[in-house]
Amino acid sequence: MAESASRGETSGERILVVGPSWVGDMVMAQSLLMTLRDRHPGCTLAVMAPGWSLPILERMPEVDETIALDVAHGQFGWSVRREAARGLRGRFDRAIVLPRSWKSALVPFLAGIPRRVGFHGEQRFGLLTERRRLDKSVLDQTVKRFVSLGLSAEESARGNFAIPQPRLMVNASNQAALRERLGLAASPAIGMMPGAEYGPAKQWPLEHFRSLAEALIAEGVEVRVLGGPKDVEAGETIVDGLMGAHNLCGKTRLADAVDLLADCEQVVTNDSGLMHVAAAVGIRVQALYGSSSPAYTPPLTDNAEIHYLAVECSPCFERTCPLGHTRCLVEMAPERVHRAIHAWRTTIARS
Repeated sequence: MAESASRGETSGERILVVGPSWVGDMVMAQSLLMTLRDRHPGCTLAVMAPGWSLPILERMPEVDETIALDVAHGQFGWSVRREAARGLRGRFDRAIVLPRSWKSALVPFLAGIPRRVGFHGEQRFGLLTERRRLDKSVLDQTVKRFVSLGLSAEESARGNFAIPQPRLMVNASNQAALRERLGLAASPAIGMMPGAEYGPAKQWPLEHFRSLAEALIAEGVEVRVLGGPKDVEAGETIVDGLMGAHNLCGKTRLADAVDLLADCEQVVTNDSGLMHVAAAVGIRVQALYGSSSPAYTPPLTDNAEIHYLAVECSPCFERTCPLGHTRCLVEMAPERVHRAIHAWRTTIARS
């Protein structure tokens, strides 16, 4: 069942954005929302997306309304989509469909939204009123593709438009409550995110995370490992027996992760959804890339250092290493990341 939460009334064009289904992509979608708000200051912006993403959307000041569309993974969910469309009928002037699947364009079509724009995808003829060709040589990043759908076709085709950097709001009172409840020190803290929902080819070895954690704790730095329920075991591998290390995986909500990351000095992270959350709260990001490419999905911040070995077989964009060695990450030594952390801390101390 679709649920809706509104933030208030505004005038002007009413725009519905059909959001993506990954944490990182949802954060990058804020660049589109910021662009729409800048180009159409009187508009009403609503985002329809999976229910899990609403806590992230609620941290975006550009969003006036969130609409949860909860369909189980792999299911079509005809009745849920039809009911959602019924609730949207007559409420919007334009829909921007970010995913390229057929079913993602179905609700705006059934709702009768007059203008419906998206890229060519799975047999979407008729579902969209404006189907754009995706030129991957021009729109060479996920965030560029999202932002381009909020622009005219002509401006989108040129590809030289501005990309606003996402900025998520931080709840200071929740941050303080989490610090107290979880027994965390006030500072300094380094966050670690060992997970990557896409697959193990994007995951730095746990023994590297562990080695780095040991070195940092020996220097008096608190280590916080963040992730979802699937990352609990990985977190335990990193913190086991280490005083001053906390495995927070599975212990917090997604909105809590926003506040906990904002409370860190730096984070060490795979190319993952939480990497984009960390970038969007403004802290220093030490981003580790293996099978994916920092050119395609970079952290959208000026405050990041990219660690990428560019071995001859990368980026392969595979979920698991097709050659079985994951050299792109195994050969990325913990000492390299440790030096980068220290270099940044030294720079900040001198400023």
